Amino acid sequence: MAAKKVCESFSKSLIEEVQKWGCMKQTGVSLRYMMEFGSKPTDRNLLISGQFLHKELPIRIARRAIELETLPYGLSEKPAVLKVRDWYLDSFRDLRSFPEIKDTNDEKEFTQMIKAIKVRHNNVVPMMALGVQQLKKGMGPKIAYEDLDEIHQFLDRFYMSRIGIRMLIGQHVELHNPNPPPHCVGYIHTKMSPVEVAQNASEDARAICLREYGSAPDINIYGDPNFTFPYVPTHLHLMVFELVKNSLRGVQELFMDSDKVAPPIRIIVAEGIEDVTIKVSDEGGGIPRSGLPKIFTYLYSTAKNPLDEYYDLGTADAVTMAGYGYGLPISRLYARYFGGDLQVISMEGYGTDAYLHLSRLGDSQEPLP
Repeated sequence: MAAKKVCESFSKSLIEEVQKWGCMKQTGVSLRYMMEFGSKPTDRNLLISGQFLHKELPIRIARRAIELETLPYGLSEKPAVLKVRDWYLDSFRDLRSFPEIKDTNDEKEFTQMIKAIKVRHNNVVPMMALGVQQLKKGMGPKIAYEDLDEIHQFLDRFYMSRIGIRMLIGQHVELHNPNPPPHCVGYIHTKMSPVEVAQNASEDARAICLREYGSAPDINIYGDPNFTFPYVPTHLHLMVFELVKNSLRGVQELFMDSDKVAPPIRIIVAEGIEDVTIKVSDEGGGIPRSGLPKIFTYLYSTAKNPLDEYYDLGTADAVTMAGYGYGLPISRLYARYFGGDLQVISMEGYGTDAYLHLSRLGDSQEPLP
């Protein structure tokens, strides 16, 4: 079984160490803490941050490596999943073989190493998608999505943990930037305008729609462009991009052969005391109620699977209008990572409203699966 394969390429002592570290307690950090701590990136603070990551990252990575070994339905044996597991074990080994961080030089070397770890894991999402795809192919067409609940739950934990690991590494690396952009603390923008981010994300999504269909519905954005709050712009961009892309595709497909003008997509940004909410509304025909639970699963996409075309994954950066069915569930994890959420309400025969809630308070601890 899988355990044999591990021992061939990784020493027994490494596997035992993974087991040991995987049992240790993880330590979560909040958006507010990251922001306050990073606002003074002195050598001393960077040293403290490096020492924290030196202990924290192996714990988080070990947990995922262990889970990758014990997946149901033989998913652990799929070639793509074995590859991901090897990346995690390599990263664990790199972290554990790095000596104690005692001074600024050590910390700088450590930063270069975790930067490389982040790059090593760049393709984890498409690679895991490929593994699930390999599993689905073997299971035949009559898959009951309910049966694969265990895999959904695993992927939720796995990707949520990945968001946290990448946030911690990215934040630490970015604090070394000698010329940070104004109002930026690492990845966090202390005065982010959600309207502005929504505009950029919409333009990006619309450009892809134009490229793929030759035309695209208009997008109207309502909200105060001067309103700002602290958040991670790359996370928000990813989520809005995904929602708008889905809406554009729905409207475009519905009105493609029609004489009527395609109705615009409407984005409304509302500022509450606890939450900032962004609503993306379309008139793309909606989703039947029976299909709604499926939109947040990892094994369902209404579009053809682009991974078949980009089997070697070297070319898999190509962004298509319809991904491999991961956009919505992963967007919801990004929202939940900082205490928000994503809900989709649909009117079959009319259109869909997606509500993206972002917590303004920044106090919630990272979810630690």
